Amino acid sequence: MDFIEFFTKENQVILVPMVGTGSTNIAALRAGRHCYGIELNQTYTDIARILIQEERDLLGAEVNRLVSQIITGDANKIPRIIETHAIPAIDYVITSPPYWNILQEKGYETQAKRRASAELDATYSNNPSDLGNMQDYDQFIEQLVLIYKSLKPFLKPRAYITIIVKNIKKGGRIYPLAWNLALRLSDFYLLKDERIWCQENIRLAPYGLGNAWVSNIFHHYCLQFRNE
Repeated sequence: MDFIEFFTKENQVILVPMVGTGSTNIAALRAGRHCYGIELNQTYTDIARILIQEERDLLGAEVNRLVSQIITGDANKIPRIIETHAIPAIDYVITSPPYWNILQEKGYETQAKRRASAELDATYSNNPSDLGNMQDYDQFIEQLVLIYKSLKPFLKPRAYITIIVKNIKKGGRIYPLAWNLALRLSDFYLLKDERIWCQENIRLAPYGLGNAWVSNIFHHYCLQFRNE
């Protein structure tokens, strides 16, 4: 909500390329902004539409004028989606990409069981177009960069993009996802700022203590780009 209210004004247009279950659409409704969310997983889009309608019912007539649309589609085809659905010029993009194929990594069985017990998906989908199913890290980065680059013709001048992302720990090494995106996307957008978001409800557990320091990661980078 803070980013939405800082980077946009009432009645402006927000795009969420990988919207999940629609929490950003709901925040946009509360802030008086139009919002379009794109999601590959049909189950998530169904949930998002229900939650958005529930929020509309709570907020009442004051949000009737606002568009809050969830589109089932592939973020790899964003230009076609924007044109097909006649999405107007975009004032702001906020997005959090999948963390590569980390949910499929050996050693995440416990997390998968925990997520299942909480009725959460242990993987995003089985769709081959899902970025969470890509096996090669460099290809994963390249595809993310292409997706965000493809937004440029549809952004208003000086529109901002917020990417909420963290680095990935896998196979005993760090993959600098946040830093790679910051570097690569600086070829197309102006990197203006970063903010650190810490998940205070996650313990800093020193796994491997006595042998090697292997901590869990509980901070995200909120990267702020501007369309010049």
